[in-house]
Amino acid sequence: MKFLDQTKIYIKSGAGGAGCVSFHREKYVEFGGPDGGDGGRGGDVWVEAVNNLNTLIDYRYQQHYKAKVGVHGMGRNRHGANGSDVILKIPVGTQVYEEDNETLICDLIEEGQRFRIAKGGNGGFGNAHFKSSTNQAPRHANPGLPGDERTVWLRLKLIADAGIVGLPNAGKSTFLATVSAAKPKIADYPFTTLHPNLGVARIDAREIVIADIPGLIEGAHEGVGIGDRFLGHVERTRVLLHLVSCNEEDVALTYRTVRTELEAYGNELAQKTEIIALSQTDILDEKSVEEKRAQLEAASGKPVLLLSAATHKGTDTVLRAMADLVEKSKEAEAPKAVDTRWDRTVLEH
Repeated sequence: MKFLDQTKIYIKSGAGGAGCVSFHREKYVEFGGPDGGDGGRGGDVWVEAVNNLNTLIDYRYQQHYKAKVGVHGMGRNRHGANGSDVILKIPVGTQVYEEDNETLICDLIEEGQRFRIAKGGNGGFGNAHFKSSTNQAPRHANPGLPGDERTVWLRLKLIADAGIVGLPNAGKSTFLATVSAAKPKIADYPFTTLHPNLGVARIDAREIVIADIPGLIEGAHEGVGIGDRFLGHVERTRVLLHLVSCNEEDVALTYRTVRTELEAYGNELAQKTEIIALSQTDILDEKSVEEKRAQLEAASGKPVLLLSAATHKGTDTVLRAMADLVEKSKEAEAPKAVDTRWDRTVLEH
């Protein structure tokens, strides 16, 4: 299934049905009076977040969605039927934007969340609604109100606990394939990964969801290479795993290049908790690895872990570090219990 994280769709809610002008006609009933019913309400257009989707590909091939119109009112005080709604099922983490692709309408981050993005028109009143003591035979009714019509953008940002960043061929996809059941494409040329991949890793009876995005290169924020378009998928993560390959000649420069792109992207991505790991350590001898590790620690000012996904060396250490930070982040966000007991010092005074 093709991955699609952004698409534009046209939506239209249903117009309301018109009210009816009718008068009661029955044998032996001389003054039946008005009995025109109200029109039905037009259908709404809703978006609803569901868990069994991870792409917007369904909205690539069908881009127009229209709710049903309300049925007109009828005689004998019959109310027109309401138009049926249109419910668009979208992946959890999808944002809905106005046509300018900048104004946020809603952000659905939990399963079952719903939002009405187009309201159906109200049905018109029939002539029975206007009956009064001074107007006992009204001969007019209201038309139904038109529905909303708009073009919106759907933009998916994957929900993950941790994200992997780094230059192309830093070993990101190999790490994800090693620690989870994900099967990303892996090859020895740059930009093998063309779209984000998700995997669930387990360590010490804990589970974390990891997102792997295409590699960044210098100038990505200006559109160089694949660009920074997919960085949105790690915006919601709690921790970033920054992989730097041992194969790089200058690991310090490599680290700073990626950090520069994260800072240029903004959205507080550069402020996220970061774990730095020197990957592909199996291709060099221990002395060379330690030299590069020292260079990377000097450039980043943080401890650097050693990792070789191909030989599984260091993968558990990295996973534990990620799981610990994710757990701490969740605990920090959890609401603290409030002590409702009375304070004795207050009572004494």
